Amino acid sequence: MSSFPFGLPATVVPAAGDLVVSRNRKYDGGAHWVVPGTYLGSDEHGHWIFQGTGEFISRPGAALYTASDAVLLVPHAGPWVATFYDDAHPQGVELYIDLATDLGWRRIRPGVLELHLIDMDLDVIRSKSAGIYVDDREEFADHAATMSYPPQLCAHMEAAALALTHAVTERHAPFDGRDAAWFTLGRTQQSL
Repeated sequence: MSSFPFGLPATVVPAAGDLVVSRNRKYDGGAHWVVPGTYLGSDEHGHWIFQGTGEFISRPGAALYTASDAVLLVPHAGPWVATFYDDAHPQGVELYIDLATDLGWRRIRPGVLELHLIDMDLDVIRSKSAGIYVDDREEFADHAATMSYPPQLCAHMEAAALALTHAVTERHAPFDGRDAAWFTLGRTQQSL
């Protein structure tokens, strides 16, 4: 594994309307979630991808059609990706931040990109019923042992989870409501 790279290669230039297939893996290379979306654009915080209701998503042992709209933010820097959900999310999740590493973009063909990342288990979640919390600490500890996460990587993920929890709690950008404009743009493009 490399040491936490993030960013968009100069050879990959996304365009509004591109299909982006997010292919998440675990640290040992095992497959995790595959989620399609539509590239909306970027701002000072990162790249925004719309994931509409009724999209087919899957991971080993699970497959479903999404029950709500979502907007994925892939930051320009930082070991995470954030998914913002609308009010229709069945469990009342508003924000789900996956701590991640080794993010990479690849153009498959014109109009189609793949986004690859390694899901590092820890998640920062904001939900209507449970508030803001860090999830999957037990999974992180178990995988750190069984998949031999380097200590530096563990420390980096723990520090990032703490910083993200603070940013979400204080509603610092990009967790300050700016996702609403990206939802509007995504729904507008989807209806065309």
